[in-house]
Amino acid sequence: MSLARPRRRFAAAALCLAALLTVAGCGSDDDSAGAGGEGGTRLTVLAAASLTDVFAKVGDAYEKEHPDVRVRFSFAGSQDLAAQVRQGAPADALVTADLPTMRGLRGETGPVTTIAKNRLVIAVGEGNPHRVRGLRDLADTDLKVVLAAPEVPVGRYSQSVLDGQHVSVRPVSQEPSVRAVLSKVTLGEADAGIVYVTDAATAKGSVDTVTIPDAQNAIATYPAAPLTSSRHDARATSFVRWLTSPTAQRMLREAGFQRP
Repeated sequence: MSLARPRRRFAAAALCLAALLTVAGCGSDDDSAGAGGEGGTRLTVLAAASLTDVFAKVGDAYEKEHPDVRVRFSFAGSQDLAAQVRQGAPADALVTADLPTMRGLRGETGPVTTIAKNRLVIAVGEGNPHRVRGLRDLADTDLKVVLAAPEVPVGRYSQSVLDGQHVSVRPVSQEPSVRAVLSKVTLGEADAGIVYVTDAATAKGSVDTVTIPDAQNAIATYPAAPLTSSRHDARATSFVRWLTSPTAQRMLREAGFQRP
Protein backbone atom coordinates (compact mmCIF):
# COMPACT_ATOMS: atom_id res chain seq x y z
CA MET A 1 0.00 0.00 0.00
CA SER A 2 1.26 3.50 -0.88
CA LEU A 3 2.42 5.73 2.00
CA ALA A 4 1.62 8.92 0.10
CA ARG A 5 -2.03 9.15 1.17
CA PRO A 6 -1.41 8.72 4.96
CA ARG A 7 1.38 11.27 4.75
CA ARG A 8 -0.90 13.73 2.99
CA ARG A 9 -3.57 13.16 5.65
CA PHE A 10 -1.02 13.74 8.44
CA ALA A 11 0.19 16.95 6.82
CA ALA A 12 -3.37 18.21 6.40
CA ALA A 13 -4.16 17.47 10.05
CA ALA A 14 -1.02 19.29 11.16
CA LEU A 15 -1.99 22.33 9.08
CA CYS A 16 -5.47 22.36 10.61
CA LEU A 17 -4.04 22.18 14.12
CA ALA A 18 -1.63 25.04 13.39
CA ALA A 19 -4.50 27.14 12.02
CA LEU A 20 -6.58 26.52 15.12
CA LEU A 21 -3.71 27.51 17.38
CA THR A 22 -3.11 30.66 15.35
CA VAL A 23 -6.75 31.73 15.64
CA ALA A 24 -6.71 31.09 19.38
CA GLY A 25 -3.54 33.15 19.76
CA CYS A 26 -4.75 36.05 17.65
CA GLY A 27 -7.99 36.65 19.51
CA SER A 28 -8.51 39.76 21.67
CA ASP A 29 -6.69 39.59 25.02
CA ASP A 30 -9.78 41.02 26.69
CA ASP A 31 -11.91 38.07 25.61
CA SER A 32 -9.27 35.39 26.12
CA ALA A 33 -9.08 33.24 29.23
CA GLY A 34 -5.35 33.09 28.62
CA ALA A 35 -5.09 36.79 29.36
CA GLY A 36 -5.72 36.19 33.02
CA GLY A 37 -5.87 32.46 33.50
CA GLU A 38 -8.82 31.20 35.52
CA GLY A 39 -9.44 34.70 36.90
CA GLY A 40 -10.03 36.23 33.46
CA THR A 41 -8.29 39.41 32.35
CA ARG A 42 -5.66 40.76 34.74
CA LEU A 43 -5.12 44.51 34.77
CA THR A 44 -2.04 46.12 36.27
CA VAL A 45 -2.67 49.69 37.41
CA LEU A 46 0.18 52.00 38.40
CA ALA A 47 -1.19 54.41 41.01
CA ALA A 48 0.05 57.28 43.16
CA ALA A 49 0.98 56.28 46.72
CA SER A 50 -1.73 58.51 48.20
CA LEU A 51 -4.35 56.21 46.65
CA THR A 52 -3.09 53.09 48.42
CA ASP A 53 -5.90 52.64 50.95
CA VAL A 54 -8.88 53.74 48.90
CA PHE A 55 -7.84 51.81 45.80
CA ALA A 56 -7.82 48.57 47.77
CA LYS A 57 -11.57 49.09 48.21
CA VAL A 58 -12.01 50.43 44.69
CA GLY A 59 -10.34 47.35 43.23
CA ASP A 60 -12.62 45.01 45.19
CA ALA A 61 -15.71 46.91 44.04
CA TYR A 62 -14.59 46.87 40.41
CA GLU A 63 -13.93 43.13 40.50
CA LYS A 64 -17.35 42.54 42.05
CA GLU A 65 -18.98 44.37 39.14
CA HIS A 66 -16.60 42.78 36.60
CA PRO A 67 -16.05 39.18 37.83
CA ASP A 68 -13.99 38.32 34.74
CA VAL A 69 -11.33 40.93 35.62
CA ARG A 70 -8.66 40.96 38.33
CA VAL A 71 -6.98 44.26 39.19
CA ARG A 72 -3.44 44.47 40.55
CA PHE A 73 -2.16 47.81 41.82
CA SER A 74 1.43 49.01 42.05
CA PHE A 75 1.79 52.09 44.26
CA ALA A 76 4.67 54.58 44.29
CA GLY A 77 5.43 58.26 43.91
CA SER A 78 4.07 59.59 40.61
CA GLN A 79 7.58 60.35 39.34
CA ASP A 80 8.60 56.72 39.92
CA LEU A 81 5.49 55.49 38.12
CA ALA A 82 6.29 57.72 35.14
CA ALA A 83 9.81 56.29 35.06
CA GLN A 84 8.38 52.76 35.01
CA VAL A 85 6.15 53.63 32.06
CA ARG A 86 9.09 55.12 30.12
CA GLN A 87 11.13 52.00 30.82
CA GLY A 88 8.40 49.80 29.37
CA ALA A 89 7.11 48.20 32.56
CA PRO A 90 4.13 45.95 31.71
CA ALA A 91 1.03 47.80 32.89
CA ASP A 92 -2.42 48.75 31.65
CA ALA A 93 -3.38 52.05 33.29
CA LEU A 94 -1.81 54.91 35.21
CA VAL A 95 -3.14 57.26 37.90
CA THR A 96 -0.88 60.10 39.07
CA ALA A 97 -1.27 62.81 41.70
CA ASP A 98 -0.68 65.69 39.31
CA LEU A 99 -1.29 66.73 35.72
CA PRO A 100 2.32 67.66 34.76
CA THR A 101 3.53 64.10 35.33
CA MET A 102 0.74 62.70 33.18
CA ARG A 103 1.29 65.31 30.48
CA GLY A 104 4.95 64.36 30.38
CA LEU A 105 3.88 60.92 29.12
CA ARG A 106 2.14 62.05 25.94
CA GLY A 107 2.25 59.23 23.45
CA GLU A 108 2.42 56.67 26.25
CA THR A 109 -1.18 57.16 27.40
CA GLY A 110 -4.67 57.21 25.98
CA PRO A 111 -7.35 59.78 26.88
CA VAL A 112 -6.80 61.38 30.29
CA THR A 113 -9.64 61.63 32.82
CA THR A 114 -9.54 63.54 36.12
CA ILE A 115 -10.94 61.26 38.84
CA ALA A 116 -10.41 63.25 42.06
CA LYS A 117 -8.80 66.20 43.79
CA ASN A 118 -7.04 66.61 47.13
CA ARG A 119 -5.62 69.23 49.49
CA LEU A 120 -2.65 69.55 51.81
CA VAL A 121 -2.48 69.46 55.59
CA ILE A 122 0.34 69.65 58.14
CA ALA A 123 0.85 66.33 59.94
CA VAL A 124 2.29 66.57 63.47
CA GLY A 125 2.85 64.18 66.32
CA GLU A 126 -0.13 63.06 68.36
CA GLY A 127 -1.21 65.89 70.63
CA ASN A 128 0.80 68.40 68.58
CA PRO A 129 3.59 68.59 71.19
CA HIS A 130 5.43 71.41 69.38
CA ARG A 131 2.31 73.56 69.10
CA VAL A 132 2.46 73.99 65.34
CA ARG A 133 -0.30 76.40 64.30
CA GLY A 134 0.36 76.95 60.61
CA LEU A 135 2.82 77.12 57.75
CA ARG A 136 4.93 79.88 59.29
CA ASP A 137 5.77 77.68 62.27
CA LEU A 138 7.52 75.26 59.91
CA ALA A 139 10.33 77.80 59.48
CA ASP A 140 11.39 77.23 63.10
CA THR A 141 14.91 75.76 62.87
CA ASP A 142 14.34 73.82 66.11
CA LEU A 143 11.52 71.94 64.42
CA LYS A 144 12.33 68.77 62.47
CA VAL A 145 10.30 69.16 59.28
CA VAL A 146 10.17 66.55 56.53
CA LEU A 147 8.89 67.21 53.02
CA ALA A 148 8.53 65.17 49.86
CA ALA A 149 11.27 65.62 47.28
CA PRO A 150 10.65 68.39 44.70
CA GLU A 151 10.14 65.90 41.87
CA VAL A 152 7.25 64.29 43.79
CA PRO A 153 3.84 65.93 43.20
CA VAL A 154 3.16 66.50 46.91
CA GLY A 155 6.66 67.95 47.20
CA ARG A 156 5.91 70.46 44.45
CA TYR A 157 2.55 71.32 45.96
CA SER A 158 4.20 71.78 49.38
CA GLN A 159 6.89 74.08 48.04
CA SER A 160 4.25 76.06 46.19
CA VAL A 161 2.22 76.79 49.32
CA LEU A 162 5.36 77.60 51.33
CA ASP A 163 6.58 79.98 48.64
CA GLY A 164 3.15 81.56 48.50
CA GLN A 165 3.46 82.47 52.17
CA HIS A 166 7.15 83.40 51.89
CA VAL A 167 8.05 80.65 54.34
CA SER A 168 11.55 79.17 54.10
CA VAL A 169 11.88 75.62 55.40
CA ARG A 170 15.03 73.53 55.67
CA PRO A 171 13.69 69.95 55.79
CA VAL A 172 15.66 67.29 57.63
CA SER A 173 14.87 64.96 54.73
CA GLN A 174 13.10 64.91 51.37
CA GLU A 175 11.12 61.74 50.81
CA PRO A 176 10.17 59.83 47.63
CA SER A 177 6.43 59.72 48.37
CA VAL A 178 3.74 61.22 50.57
CA ARG A 179 3.51 57.94 52.48
CA ALA A 180 7.20 58.18 53.34
CA VAL A 181 6.63 61.70 54.72
CA LEU A 182 3.71 60.49 56.81
CA SER A 183 5.75 57.54 58.08
CA LYS A 184 8.51 59.85 59.36
CA VAL A 185 5.99 61.82 61.41
CA THR A 186 4.16 58.71 62.60
CA LEU A 187 7.42 57.13 63.82
CA GLY A 188 8.50 60.32 65.59
CA GLU A 189 11.47 60.80 63.25
CA ALA A 190 10.07 64.21 62.28
CA ASP A 191 8.04 66.78 64.20
CA ALA A 192 5.96 67.87 61.22
CA GLY A 193 5.44 67.21 57.53
CA ILE A 194 3.15 68.32 54.74
CA VAL A 195 0.93 65.55 53.38
CA TYR A 196 -2.43 65.16 51.70
CA VAL A 197 -5.58 65.36 53.83
CA THR A 198 -6.45 61.81 52.79
CA ASP A 199 -3.11 60.37 53.90
CA ALA A 200 -3.31 62.01 57.31
CA ALA A 201 -6.77 60.48 57.71
CA THR A 202 -5.26 56.99 57.42
CA ALA A 203 -3.06 57.64 60.47
CA LYS A 204 -5.64 58.84 62.97
CA GLY A 205 -4.51 58.00 66.47
CA SER A 206 -0.88 58.27 65.42
CA VAL A 207 -0.72 61.84 64.11
CA ASP A 208 -2.70 65.04 64.50
CA THR A 209 -3.24 67.58 61.77
CA VAL A 210 -3.02 71.34 61.40
CA THR A 211 -5.32 72.76 58.73
CA ILE A 212 -3.89 74.88 55.95
CA PRO A 213 -6.50 77.54 55.06
CA ASP A 214 -7.98 77.32 51.57
CA ALA A 215 -6.47 80.67 50.64
CA GLN A 216 -3.00 79.28 51.36
CA ASN A 217 -3.57 75.73 50.16
CA ALA A 218 -3.02 73.95 46.85
CA ILE A 219 -5.37 71.67 44.96
CA ALA A 220 -3.92 68.36 43.84
CA THR A 221 -5.47 66.86 40.70
CA TYR A 222 -5.52 63.11 40.02
CA PRO A 223 -5.59 62.20 36.31
CA ALA A 224 -6.03 58.62 35.10
CA ALA A 225 -5.37 57.13 31.66
CA PRO A 226 -5.00 53.77 29.94
CA LEU A 227 -1.50 53.04 28.68
CA THR A 228 -0.96 52.62 24.95
CA SER A 229 1.28 49.63 25.67
CA SER A 230 -1.54 47.75 27.43
CA ARG A 231 -2.39 44.31 26.10
CA HIS A 232 -5.94 44.87 27.34
CA ASP A 233 -6.70 48.32 25.99
CA ALA A 234 -10.49 47.95 26.05
CA ARG A 235 -10.47 46.75 29.66
CA ALA A 236 -7.98 49.43 30.71
CA THR A 237 -10.14 52.13 29.14
CA SER A 238 -13.21 50.68 30.83
CA PHE A 239 -11.49 50.70 34.23
CA VAL A 240 -10.42 54.35 33.88
CA ARG A 241 -13.96 55.28 32.87
CA TRP A 242 -15.35 53.33 35.83
CA LEU A 243 -13.28 55.44 38.25
CA THR A 244 -15.74 58.28 37.53
CA SER A 245 -18.77 56.08 38.25
CA PRO A 246 -21.03 56.77 41.27
CA THR A 247 -19.62 53.72 43.07
CA ALA A 248 -15.97 54.71 42.71
CA GLN A 249 -16.66 58.38 43.39
CA ARG A 250 -18.53 57.53 46.59
CA MET A 251 -15.50 55.59 47.86
CA LEU A 252 -13.15 58.43 46.98
CA ARG A 253 -15.41 60.93 48.80
CA GLU A 254 -15.53 58.66 51.87
CA ALA A 255 -11.71 58.57 51.87
CA GLY A 256 -11.59 62.38 51.89
CA PHE A 257 -10.91 63.07 48.23
CA GLN A 258 -12.75 65.91 46.54
CA ARG A 259 -14.84 65.82 43.38
CA PRO A 260 -12.89 66.03 40.11
